[in-house]
Amino acid sequence: MSSHKGLIGAVLVFLCLAAGGARAEDIAMPVAVLQALDKITARVQTIEAPVGETIRFSTLQIIARACYRRPAEEAPESTAFLDIWDMKREQTPLAVFRGWVFASSPALSAVEHPVYDVWLLDCRAGRGK
Repeated sequence: MSSHKGLIGAVLVFLCLAAGGARAEDIAMPVAVLQALDKITARVQTIEAPVGETIRFSTLQIIARACYRRPAEEAPESTAFLDIWDMKREQTPLAVFRGWVFASSPALSAVEHPVYDVWLLDCRAGRGK
């Protein structure tokens, strides 16, 4: 697992260097738009997660801690920092994921869970906007 973190870090540094030059600051957005998949039932659901609020998908509890979108003059990209726990009944909550996710590269920092997948679609200014 730690080798994956090192690889991810190296890839991120490379991407930052490859972008070159100065670029505008990312814009903080109040809503993370996530997609969640239940691998058993094949149910896919789009979830709007206001930053700082707890959202549930089946047994998962998801909190978007931050969500950023690049300005319009930059290449499109949204990034979010997520905390995800599995909250099964009568069991201690299990931390499933804590980290940054990228809309353009969902596999770069995938949520590893045997039943559910969660990935970022976008960051928005508000619900349904």
